[in-house]
Amino acid sequence: MAKTKAFKPKARRPRGFEDRSANVLRAERALVRAASDVYEKWGFEPLETPAFEYADALGKFLPDEERPNEGVFAMQDEDEQWMALRYDLTAPLARFAAENFQDLTKPFRRYQFGEVWRNEKPGPGRFRQFVQCDADSVGAPVPAADAEIIALASEVMGAAGLGQGDYVIRVNDRRLLDGVLESLGASASEARMRVLRAIDKMDRLGREGVELLLGEGRKDESGDFTKGAGLDAGQRTRVLDFLEAGGGSRAEVIARLEAVVGDTAGAQGVEALTEIDAILRSLGVDETRAAFDPSIVRGLGYYTGPVFEAELLATAQYEDGSPIRFGSIGGGGRYDDLVARFTGQAVPATGFSFGVSRFAAALSALDRLDAARPDPLVVVVAAEKDQMAEYFALAAELRAAGLRAEAFVGGGNMGKQLKYADRRGAAFAVIVGSEEREAGTVSVKDLALGAEIATQVTDREEWAEQRQQFTVPRESLVSEIKARLSRD
Repeated sequence: MAKTKAFKPKARRPRGFEDRSANVLRAERALVRAASDVYEKWGFEPLETPAFEYADALGKFLPDEERPNEGVFAMQDEDEQWMALRYDLTAPLARFAAENFQDLTKPFRRYQFGEVWRNEKPGPGRFRQFVQCDADSVGAPVPAADAEIIALASEVMGAAGLGQGDYVIRVNDRRLLDGVLESLGASASEARMRVLRAIDKMDRLGREGVELLLGEGRKDESGDFTKGAGLDAGQRTRVLDFLEAGGGSRAEVIARLEAVVGDTAGAQGVEALTEIDAILRSLGVDETRAAFDPSIVRGLGYYTGPVFEAELLATAQYEDGSPIRFGSIGGGGRYDDLVARFTGQAVPATGFSFGVSRFAAALSALDRLDAARPDPLVVVVAAEKDQMAEYFALAAELRAAGLRAEAFVGGGNMGKQLKYADRRGAAFAVIVGSEEREAGTVSVKDLALGAEIATQVTDREEWAEQRQQFTVPRESLVSEIKARLSRD
C-alpha cells in the first residue's frame, strides 16, 4: 500500500505584509514612546479601540454588497453583519465618541497607536498592515484647538530627534480655497473636486502642470489625458496666485490671503489662521517649525477647516551618495462631520496622525533614533554543561544590577558560543570554567573592543598587547563591566 505523503506547507509571507526585525521594532517603539510622552504631558489620555469595527462605521470605506472586501479586510459575524479590520484610527474614534458621547468629558482628548489594515494593492514601501499614532481633540470648536494640535505635532518632531530646519509643519485652511472658488462662481461640486485634485499635484507638476489641469486638461508622458476643471484664464490665474501666496512670515501670508479671498467664505479661514498664528507665537513655534502654505490640500471631502502636513526636510544619502528625500511624514486637520455620521449633528474635532513605520525608517536613515539602540548585552558562556544553575544565577545577578544579560542555552563548544555572542552584537562574554571557579575569578571577553581592534590593528604583536580579555575577582564582575561601559 502506497504511503501517503505528509503535507508540508510552503513557508511564505502574505503579499503586502512584512516581518519586522528587532532593530525595526525598537525604532518604532522608541518613536511611539517619545510621542506618547509628549501626548501625556499635554494632558491627552490613551485609548485603545478594537482591531475590528462594523464595516458601516468606516464611512467611505464601507464595502458594497457585491464586493464586501473592497478597501478593507472584512468578514461576517454570527449575525451576518459585516465587520472589518480598522482602516485607520480616526473612524474608530468617531464611533467611540458617538457611542459614549453623553459620558465623555468634552473636549475629549485622546491619543492612540496601533496596527491598521488596508486591502489595497501593495508596492515598494506600501504595506497592507502598518502602525499609526494619532492625537485628537473631539468637541473643541475653536481654532485654538487646531493651534494646539499643530504645536503638539511640532513637539513630537522634536522629541523624535529632529531639530530646527529638519522639518516644517505646513498649514492651510480648506475654507480659503472655498472662498476663492466662490468668488469665481466655480463652487459646483464637480468643478470643485477637479480644482482640489489639480492643486494636490502642485509639488509634482509645478505651476504649468496645475494650470493645464485647472483648464481643459493635461496629457502625461504616457499619453493618458486627464480632464481639467474648465476654468478660464482669469480664473486659473486667481487660483494659482492663491496657491503661491505662501512664503515669508505667517503674518505676511495672512495679509496676502486677505487680499485674495476678500469678503467670501474664505474670510473664516483667514480668521482661523490669524488666531492659530497668535497661539503658535505664544508657544514659541516659529515659521521654521510651522508655516502657512495655501497649496496644502489633504483629505478631499474630509477635512472642514485647518489642515496641516508635517514635512521632513532633513535628507540622508543612499550608498551611491544620492540624497534620500522623505517628504510628508504625517498630517491632520479639522474634521467636524465625521462624528455627525453617527449623531446626526455636527461634532467638532481636530487631530494629527503619523505613520510610525515610515517616520521611524526616516529617523533611522538620519541616525536620529538613539533611544532605539538596545542596551549592551552580556552573554554568560556555558563553559561546563553541568554548571548551568551557576550561569543562570550569574546572568540574574547582572540583570539585577541593571544590565542586559543572558545565559547561553544553545548547543556548541566555547568557540561556537563566542561566535553566537559576536553575531548577537554582545558587548561582553563572561566565562566561568573550573579554573576560574577554583580561583574565585571570572574571565571576561570584551567583544566590543575586539570588534574595534579588528578594524584598526593588523600587527600580531600589537594585537596581543590589547586587553580584549581580562580576569577579575568574582565579586567585582558587575562593577568592572559597568566601569567599562561608562568609559565607552
